[in-house]
Amino acid sequence: MTATTSNPGTLSAQDRQELYATMVLSRTFEDAILREYHADKGPGFDIGKGLVPGEMHLSSGQEPVAAGVCAHLTTDDAVTATHRPHHFAIAHGMDLNKMAAEIFGRTTGFGKGRGGHMHLFDPDTHFSCSGIIAEGAPPALGMAFAFKRKGGNHIAVSVVGEGAANQGAFHESLNLAALWNLPVVFVIEDNEWAISVPRSKSTAVASNADRASGYGMPGVTVEGNDVEAVHAAAGEAVRRARAGEGPSLIEVRTLRLLGHFEGDAQGYRPELVEVPSWDPIPRYETVLIDAGVLTSDDVSRIKGQASERVETAITFAKDSPEPDPADLLDNIFADSALDNADSALDNAEED
Repeated sequence: MTATTSNPGTLSAQDRQELYATMVLSRTFEDAILREYHADKGPGFDIGKGLVPGEMHLSSGQEPVAAGVCAHLTTDDAVTATHRPHHFAIAHGMDLNKMAAEIFGRTTGFGKGRGGHMHLFDPDTHFSCSGIIAEGAPPALGMAFAFKRKGGNHIAVSVVGEGAANQGAFHESLNLAALWNLPVVFVIEDNEWAISVPRSKSTAVASNADRASGYGMPGVTVEGNDVEAVHAAAGEAVRRARAGEGPSLIEVRTLRLLGHFEGDAQGYRPELVEVPSWDPIPRYETVLIDAGVLTSDDVSRIKGQASERVETAITFAKDSPEPDPADLLDNIFADSALDNADSALDNAEED
């Protein structure tokens, strides 16, 4: 395991501003979803009701991971994310309007409002996520395998939490990725809490990056929730994958500013009072201002642009139609599958 620190000399002022802007856009979106999620829940907090139905897992505090990793990717590269996916979806370029509409359960969303916030799927950016722990790792292998067979230098990135690093799917995926020398980067977002279980109570090793050596691949830990350190580590891992040098594992010690889900009282977190002071966005903003990379006018402009984009997306979602219950059984199977099934049924009846 190698601890990684940032090296500002390798990034231009524009690069650093773009990392900051990506983080701000992600946080602005999460703040807006948080506002709308609670706007009409009322007493009793029924998660099935309101403008934004279902559970909600927000990524506030983990923006450095997505910004640093996705800065090296194009929309031709694949990303599979977790049940806390918004920051990676945004950093990877998903359409904010369609994303908000999907979260609001509207027909203009990526999945016509059927998947919700934990099941965003966008073929145009090769992005997907799942509410199942470690589920994204095997599909990332499949995409990496396809990329390798087709040629070129596209790669897949599999993002999991530190709790998922104890799942069989995670270990099987690391093993097969190394065995087949696939162009995939595994990213562990270690926010220290697998729901309410600390890493020290669930994981035998001090760092999940140490596990990489057991599968013959490089493993690196990024400390301090540092976006530029993530950028440096991801840059090397992506370079290796594109060059045909195989998979890598990056563990990032990040921060969950909010609860595991909305409504989580977080009574299990003894450090809760200190958490707001660890917010990575104002910290990075201060670093960039002190370095002369950002001015107060730049900050206002970036935040204003992010707010405008997000509020446009929220309005689009609210103005979009809700699904018609009569369409409940549509889009369950591909049309070709339904045609084949109907044909088989017709043949059986004729026999």
